[in-house]
Amino acid sequence: MEQVVQQIIGGLATGAIYACIALSIVMIYQAIDHLNFAQGEMAMFSTYIAWQLMQWGMPYWGAFFITIAISFVLGYVIERAVFKPVHNAPVLSHIVIFIALFAIINSMAGFIWEFTIKPFPTPFGTKSVLGEGLLSAHGAGMIAVTGIMLGFLYLFFRYTRVGLAMRAASANPDSARLVGIRVGFMNALGWGMAAAIGAVAGIMIAPVVFLEPNMMVTILLYGFAGAVVGGLTSPGGAVFGGFAVGVIENLASFVPHFGAEMKLSIALALIILVLTLKPNGLFGRKIVNRV
Repeated sequence: MEQVVQQIIGGLATGAIYACIALSIVMIYQAIDHLNFAQGEMAMFSTYIAWQLMQWGMPYWGAFFITIAISFVLGYVIERAVFKPVHNAPVLSHIVIFIALFAIINSMAGFIWEFTIKPFPTPFGTKSVLGEGLLSAHGAGMIAVTGIMLGFLYLFFRYTRVGLAMRAASANPDSARLVGIRVGFMNALGWGMAAAIGAVAGIMIAPVVFLEPNMMVTILLYGFAGAVVGGLTSPGGAVFGGFAVGVIENLASFVPHFGAEMKLSIALALIILVLTLKPNGLFGRKIVNRV
């Protein structure tokens, strides 16, 4: 029983990162109706920015918040400069652009900071906080930071005019335009916020997986799984899906002959299972188009 509890708590810690990535994926999906295959690379690049700021002598939390601000601006600029001009382009054009962004950002990170693995500091330490090895201090910090960020996002979307306008723009762009909401600007804000959320995920997971240009490739797949499980039209569902994927991935270790190298198969199997049985996800809404 103790091992089960340990796996669940550990799954919540990694699931917090998957939830961040899943939420950022859903926010961009709601803005342009396509999955951002470069979301992980954007988070990785932001993590390198934080690392560089700390190398220049900036305190951890100063670098953390400045990186979030820089990531927001970069996400906003990418939407305005790259995706706004091709908003009405075919789906294949968007996919090609996402793949190009993936390759460009990955290569830029390797060119600027090289492809060598770098350690990333944690402000929480590595000691256990729950029992002997039950939960590390950094794992608890990941859960706490993610929880605080999700709480602020909930309050933002629930009680602020800008947050309500962003929800309206993603739910019904045509009606939102009729009441004076600048849908394009709201979409750009969504991109900026998605980039900032991804930056938090990258900074939090970097001490675990170490910093290198390909650090977020596997994390992105888990994020996709969380977004699909929860529903691509439900930000709250994406958060739930991210935590669920983290817990299920850890509990799979109890399956006989199921090694750690098979964990990624869990995420891929969940994507296939959910798309087969419930294509809209557990909390996604069914979209009906009138003709």
